[in-house]
Order: sequence, then C-alpha cells, then structure tokens
Amino acid sequence: MLGQTLYRWGRYAASRPWTVVSVWAVVAVVVVGASAAFGSDLEDSFGAPGVDSQKAADLLDRADSDRAGITAQVVLAPNDPDATFAEPGARAELGAAQDALTGLSSVVAVADATESPAAGDDGPAAAEGSVSADGRVAVIRLLYPALEQLDVGDLDELKSTVSDLRADSSLRIEMGGDLFFAFEEPETGVAELAGVLVAVVVLLVAFGSVVAMGLPIGTALLGLAVGVSGLSLLAFVVDVPSWAPVIGSMVGLGVGIDYALLVVSRHRDYLAGGLAVPEAAGRALATAGQAVLFAGGTVVVAILGLVVAGVPFVTSGGIAVSLIVLLMVLVSLSLLPAFLGLAGHRVRGRRVASRAGAAEDRWRRWGEHVTRHPGAYATAGTAVLLVLAAPVLSMRLGIPDDGALSPDRTERRAYELVAEGFGPGVNGPLVVAVDISEDVSVLAPLRRAISQDPGVVSVSEATVDREAGVASLIAFPTTGPQDGATAETVSRLRAEVLPDALADSPARAHIGGLTATFLDLGERVKERLPRLIVAVILLSSLLLMIVFRSVLVPLKAAVLNLLGIGASYGVMVAIFQWGWAADLVGLESTVPVVSFIPLFMFAILFGLSMDYEVFLLSRIREEYVATGDNTRAVVHGLASTARVITSAALIMVAVFMGFVVADDPFTKMFGLGLATAIAIDATVIRMVLVPAVMKLLGDANWWLPTWLDRLLPTLDPGEPPLEHESSPEPVVVG
Repeated sequence: MLGQTLYRWGRYAASRPWTVVSVWAVVAVVVVGASAAFGSDLEDSFGAPGVDSQKAADLLDRADSDRAGITAQVVLAPNDPDATFAEPGARAELGAAQDALTGLSSVVAVADATESPAAGDDGPAAAEGSVSADGRVAVIRLLYPALEQLDVGDLDELKSTVSDLRADSSLRIEMGGDLFFAFEEPETGVAELAGVLVAVVVLLVAFGSVVAMGLPIGTALLGLAVGVSGLSLLAFVVDVPSWAPVIGSMVGLGVGIDYALLVVSRHRDYLAGGLAVPEAAGRALATAGQAVLFAGGTVVVAILGLVVAGVPFVTSGGIAVSLIVLLMVLVSLSLLPAFLGLAGHRVRGRRVASRAGAAEDRWRRWGEHVTRHPGAYATAGTAVLLVLAAPVLSMRLGIPDDGALSPDRTERRAYELVAEGFGPGVNGPLVVAVDISEDVSVLAPLRRAISQDPGVVSVSEATVDREAGVASLIAFPTTGPQDGATAETVSRLRAEVLPDALADSPARAHIGGLTATFLDLGERVKERLPRLIVAVILLSSLLLMIVFRSVLVPLKAAVLNLLGIGASYGVMVAIFQWGWAADLVGLESTVPVVSFIPLFMFAILFGLSMDYEVFLLSRIREEYVATGDNTRAVVHGLASTARVITSAALIMVAVFMGFVVADDPFTKMFGLGLATAIAIDATVIRMVLVPAVMKLLGDANWWLPTWLDRLLPTLDPGEPPLEHESSPEPVVVG
C-alpha cells in the first residue's frame, strides 16, 4: 500500500535525518559538479516537421547554403545628425567596423556595407548589408551557420567586438537579429529573489515560525539547484532549449515551495495532536505526501502530454520542465521529512494554533454559506470565468519582434534604426528556397512574381547552387515581423503567387526564415492544441479516477480547469494583444501571443490546477469515507485546506509575477499567464465553484460503477493505519 510505504519512509527519514541529508548532499554535489564540468550547451531549434518553413530549411541545408543558418545585424548611424556615410570619415569607420566583424570566429560571411553608400531605395542591397537612401543608416549583416552549430559564446564574442568598436568610434552602433533571439537569456535573478521574499513573508505569517518558513524554501531551492543543473546533462539525451531553465525555475520554485508547504502544514497538525516527531512526519507523508505525489504526477503527466504537439523543441522543453517538477516531488518526499526530524518541535512556532483555529472557523462558515446557496455561486463563478475567457476568441499567434523590447536594449534600438532607414519589413525577411534541380529557368519569373505582390517591397537577386540544385531569394515585406499583414503576405505567397509562378514547371519553392517559422508554429499550435487538450484530460482524469474512486470528480475537475485556463488565456490576450493595462506590466507595445505559449501553458496549468484539486479532495474524501455525509465532507475539506491553499497560491502567484518584470515579452507573457491562472484557480474555482458543484452533485460525486472499480488499481490517499502506537512527546512550543 502506497500510504503505508510513505508512512514507513517518513518515520525512517525523521528518525535518521543525517543519513538522508548526507545522501542528498552527495547527489547535489555530483549533479552540480558534473554539470559544471561536463554539461552540454542548451540549444534552440524552432522548426516543426512538415511545415513549409522547415521544408525551406531542409532544402537550404541540402545546398549547404549560408541562408540556412541564422543572422545577426550590426546597425550603425553617425551621432552627428547632419553627417552621412557619404562622408569619408564615416565611411572609413564603417569599413573598419566591417573588417572587425569579418574576423568573428563563427561568421561564414559578412555582407559588404561599403560598396554602395547612399544606395538609393534598393531594398535588397539594404538587407545584404548596405546604406539607407538618405545615407544615415548602415547595416552590416553577419551570416552564421545553422543554430545547432552555435552557442552563447558566439553572441558573447559579437558583443565584445561591438563594445570595442564603440569605445573608439564616433558612430552609434547597435546590434540585433536571430543570434540574439536564440542566445540572449533574460535576467531572472531579481524575479526569483522577489518571489522567494514574498514566500518568506507569507510563510512567516502562516506558520509563525522561522524554522517552518525555512523548510519549504530551503527544500525548494535545493531541488531547483539540482534540477536546473541537471538540464545540461539531460541535453546529452534531448535537445534542451535555452529557455527551459527560465520556465523550469518559474514552475519548479512555485511547486517546490507549495509541495513542501503541504507536508509541513500536515506535520504541524499531527504535532499539535501530541504525536512524536517521527510519527508525525510519517503520517504527514502518508497523507499530504500522497497528495503531493499524485499532484506532482499529474503535473508531470500533463507536461509530458506535449509529446502529442508535434513540435520537437516544445516536447524537449516539456521533458526538461517535467524533470524539475519530478525532482521537486522527490525532494519533498525524501529530504523534507529528514529536515522535519532535525527541526523537532521548533517547526510549530508560537501562538499559531489559535490563529489557525480562527482561520479554519472563518473558512468553515464560508463553506457552509456556499453550500447553502450552491446554484447561485455555481452560476456566478461560471459567468466570471466565461467573461474573462471571452478575449481568447480573438487570440492571434505569432512572435513579438525586437520592437516590443525595452528601449534600453540594443536589439530594440537596432530594430528602430533599420525600420527608420529601410522600412519595417527588413527586420523580418522571408527566405524563399527553390528546388531548381529540374528547371533553373524559373528563377527570373519567380522573382518577378514575388516582387509584384503588394505585400513585398523588393526581392534580392537569387543565390544559386547548381550542383545541389537549390536557389534562394530574400523577399522583404512591406510590414514588420509581428504585423498581421505579414502573415497575410506569407499565406498569399504560398497559396497563390508561388503556385501560379511555378504552374508549368517541375520546380518547387518554400518560404522560410524566422518570421515564416513562427507563423508556421502558430498554425501547428492551432492544429495540435485540441489533441493536447484531449490527451492531457484523459490521462489526468484517469489518475484522479484511480485516486478518488469517482467518475464525476475527474470530469468536474477537467471542466473547471478548462474554464480557469481559458480565463487566463483571455487575460493574456487582453493585456498583450489588446494593450489593456499594458503599462502595468511594462509592455512597450502590443504583441501577438507567442506561438508555442498556449501549448506549454495548457500543459503546465492543467497540472498545477490539479495540485490544489488533489489536496482539497483528499481531505474531502477522508471526511466522506469517515461520515458518509457529502455536505459535511465538502465544508470540512474546504475549512481544513483553504488556509494552506491560499498561502500556497499566494506564493506561487508571487513567484510567477516576479517574472513579469523581465524585459522580453515572452517571459512577461508566461509569468502573467501562470500567475493569473493560479490566482483564479485558488479563488473562484477552488473556494467557490468546487464546493458549490460538489454540493449540487451530492453523493453522486463518489459514484463509480462496480465493474470499473474492479478494473482500476487501488490507491488510497487517506491516512494509513498505525503499525504501532506512538507515545506522545511532550509539546515544546518555540
């Protein structure tokens, strides 16, 4: 029996704490040390099998084309508002900068920006590295190999070179491009620290004990250190994306503190009942520990459901984050009881029992109030969630461009200079890869057809590899990368322009580049999100059915979780896409929802929502099994868990909101979406809709057909029977 196993382990760990602590110390040293010495670099790859942009990339790879790689751009402008690059001094500095950039170790080509200063309105020349029509802005475009052959050191080398150039130049020099998008990591230290500080305050208020406060935080931080360090070792098995540590830290810190909080809270209850420390730890692990195991398992299962998304980098990112969550569960169930044994009765704090009792009484009265008016509260709560979810109907998927970054970022300044000098479309060029193995004559009419499209300002001359049978052109849209008109241009080129131009030819063309790639990812997300939702709901519902021996409880949880996640999506659309309250989150301009965020958020949020569901329902079921009274069980479960759930949710919201202060919209969006969903879940859903709906369902909550009961394995989240009686220890408070 699982509960009995956890009970025995909890007693053992609390009785022999130094043995357990020593084992974990060795594990931490080995993992962190191995990561530092042998860890692999994290890599980003944004393709998806079967989409048109991936076909373009594969075609360019076949030709070993530079355009299959990624780019960076260095943008220069005279500081003197009256100066231009037609002047000898500015032109000489431009040439010196180009020479320095040509020497970068991984750069395979540098487009010449000195051949045609004041190149007129030649858009293609601008993209290849040229000077704007007014002679005020110069772009040096650096061509790098494919993303998989690069690492963050290449970005650091570029930054260092540009820093040296700035020191001796009269020019304004800025940087941007794909290289920054791939390897520029957001600053998260301040965000994590802010979340931890709020957690400290909440736990001190909730527990009234420095020791009780320190245990969840210390446990979570240790688990996070091991988990994040382990990602560089996991990278030997799967391609872990560079953003996985940020999302892993966000989720891991939140769930780690929450899981430890649930166990510590139940342990304190048993200590207050007079049990010895090892006995209290064992029983806390057998009850709250089972809830943590089931909740964490649901989170892991939900995140691993990303496998069905069909987007490799999303799948590998999900594996990385689920590994961190799994480590948080292991730390909470193995190391935490050892810490509880070391802490003894100091974990209880002073004058907390009366405050806890008063809080439980208030929540009991609230539960009784809701269960007296279940229909009204169920209707009102559902209406609130539907209103919040309404904006999701206009969600537009894409990728925020550098124009959405803070003005103090060099990428933002480079973006604005390029848009000012050459037009916004130069910031998001489209790479057209053409298979000319059977017809090379198609290039001229194809280039002409693309250039005549109203959404394209110009098209570069074709680069041809006759041996590989591949050619490439660069088309520059009239609009910026995140503009909805750019998506329309790409769709029109694929659906009309390219087929018409190639109608009588065996040649085939595909549109790639970062802008097209993220548009394709958005379409893939729309296609696969329903599949992910079904997979996650089925797996999570099955787990809940096994745990709580019920058909309706899992269905109710799934419906309410979907409403909560939909509400968080709606808030995200209203703020980031519509611009409502954008100033409050430091958003510079409206942006589309990042293509893969809805997939990732759904998996994470569905799992996290189950955390509180499992913890609440575990207490409700314990009372129902003991009394057979559904209403009493609902009220008791709410009263006994509400204080802990609200404290845990407040901590998690604080952790997630800390990431909203980040510069990049991606981290802001993820942090705000998760924080909103958890806040909604812990208030509207857990404290209003769950008790109201469970009251309306009555004893049907616990209905399970006999034939299904026989098929399902038995897991009981309730208290295990004592193996032996334990003499109460004298209570020492303080």
